[in-house]
Amino acid sequence: MSGQAQGAGGDHFFAGSFGGDNAKIGPDTKLECKICWHIYDPAEGCAYWQIPAGTPFAELPDHWTCPECDAPKAGFMVVE
Repeated sequence: MSGQAQGAGGDHFFAGSFGGDNAKIGPDTKLECKICWHIYDPAEGCAYWQIPAGTPFAELPDHWTCPECDAPKAGFMVVE
């Protein structure tokens, strides 16, 4: 499976996807939704979900989804 990586739950994700592996990201890492390209920036938080500024992506609740398209956290990609 070229271009795919295996996530924490055994699911396959595109290379660069977060995939649920918190070890891949730091507290200031920005992540981008692979569906709608919304960027989660920890410095800004998420007004839609009432997530305060300074909240790392790894600390978002498990039920958190993209505020633009409802994609799951595991589908987000690390922004270089």
